[in-house]
Amino acid sequence: MNEPPPKLSLERPYKDDKGEYILNVVDITQEGDHILEPRVTITQKLGDRFSRIFTERGVDFFERLKSHGISDDDASTADDSDEENDSSKPNETENRQILEHPMTLEELFQMRKEMLPQLHVAFGEMSQARDLLSLLLSTADQEPLVPGVPVGSLTSTIVSKSAEIPSVQAFHAQLLLGGKDEALRKSAAAFKSAADSMERVRLRGEKYWSDALRTRNDNWGLVPAPLPPGAPIGKGADKTARDFWITFGLAESPILFKRRAMAHLAVHDSEATPLVFPRHQATRMRVSLVTTDEAGQQCTAHDTWHPPGQSDLNSLLRSARDEVIDQEIFAQLIREAAMLPTATVSVSERLIVIEASQSSELRFELVESDLPSESPFASATAPEERPTCDLIRSSLILLLLRAHTFTRNQRLSLPSSHLTNKQRPSPVLPPLLLPVFNMLQYRLFCSRVEKELKNMEQALSRAEVPSKVRFNAVGETGAQLVDHLRGEDRSRIGGDAILRVDNRHTLHFTFLAPSNLVANLPQATLTITSVPQLCQLLRDEVERCLLDSICKIGKALSTSVDGTWFVDKLGNRCVGRWDTRVL
Repeated sequence: MNEPPPKLSLERPYKDDKGEYILNVVDITQEGDHILEPRVTITQKLGDRFSRIFTERGVDFFERLKSHGISDDDASTADDSDEENDSSKPNETENRQILEHPMTLEELFQMRKEMLPQLHVAFGEMSQARDLLSLLLSTADQEPLVPGVPVGSLTSTIVSKSAEIPSVQAFHAQLLLGGKDEALRKSAAAFKSAADSMERVRLRGEKYWSDALRTRNDNWGLVPAPLPPGAPIGKGADKTARDFWITFGLAESPILFKRRAMAHLAVHDSEATPLVFPRHQATRMRVSLVTTDEAGQQCTAHDTWHPPGQSDLNSLLRSARDEVIDQEIFAQLIREAAMLPTATVSVSERLIVIEASQSSELRFELVESDLPSESPFASATAPEERPTCDLIRSSLILLLLRAHTFTRNQRLSLPSSHLTNKQRPSPVLPPLLLPVFNMLQYRLFCSRVEKELKNMEQALSRAEVPSKVRFNAVGETGAQLVDHLRGEDRSRIGGDAILRVDNRHTLHFTFLAPSNLVANLPQATLTITSVPQLCQLLRDEVERCLLDSICKIGKALSTSVDGTWFVDKLGNRCVGRWDTRVL
């Protein structure tokens, strides 16, 4: 088996390509100049080492060794034994240190007199050692390090090391190359990692500003970002914003919802989306309509909701804006729910239930954004009611915009120079919930009227009497409805219905929101206030129409016998006479 080659790290280089020594960098000045550590020669190193001998062991170290007859090996052994004895007897050393006392001035003067001669002797010995080393290191071609010493006074012999065998040289070369290759690979990996990091930072910066320009081109608002925590805010401090935030709320919204409608672009790659919403609640308002049929089964319908797209910035901002608008609408509905005159309302933190009639109720609920449109807990769904929920949701947005327009007009119309906030009259905003409630009441009213007309049509059809109903609940156009919701049109929504009997007689009804019904009869105009009254009117008028038709048919058949046909309105009957006969 081939064993892997041993790993050897690259040694630190001490010379450059020109053969000069590489000095260590001690510091770098503000101008970029390098302060290098001076190179110490061999003579200076040896001098320092010799001076340490006398500094650490005393000037008379060699004399004391000779006087006691101790060699260098014995001295080292004695030092080791002294260290062991000192370590084994810490208590004696501590006791001796306790007995010592500070030296007096006379003792210090006496110590100086004893040490000065020894220092002079040590200085002379050090000078002699330096001259000796300078003489040994000098050659014939070089000048001596110390002046006054003759060159060539000592001879020397150069002994060269014998060359290694080729196999050993090859092995050493392989070790050296392997170590260099490993170090080069590590250095290359470090440089590659740094280059990749720099490239990622560059690409992230380009994407950041390209997203900012794209957001501005899509007409989203950009505002200065707040100063970071710890920034100076005193007088004279630089308060210039270093970044920007994106605002996507409505201009006339309360300050609470304006703060929620703030976002900024993602700075780090670890974030999942390109936008960061600091006060994002991830909730939306769901409009539900619960109806109960004649069998007692409840059917629930919700408004249509499409999940927001995560592909581009525009979709994310639109989705976040819709959520903030839903939260503002829900907060306004909670304030207006208690003021409905003829409805039972139940309000909680995230749910508003309005009982529009005995068989239907309207619900506004704050749900999670990722919740599906259809509730899994609903017993049954009513897909035919979904357009109504969509209409209610769209109407609430228009009514909110109407309230914002009213607030802006009120603010611009009042002079702000001489009135304070306390003196300004608080405007009464246009309601949001009452128009929706009236619209729902009008829808239920129209459905009941249409149901009674359809029942009468079916009864006439079973009697083989030709009949037809034309029902138009809303007579206005779409533009007129939008103007009505925006408050520009003060008139009420209305419609009409026509019941044609036997292709001859017609019954015309007109109605206005929320529950006004008028019957336009040939002989009078009646206001109908209840469903039983409508049913009774339909029976009487249809009966009159049928009697008139019978009279016309009788007259047509009895022309040869000179018959007479008329309708007795008091008795609600048709009378025919011919040839002394009465029918």
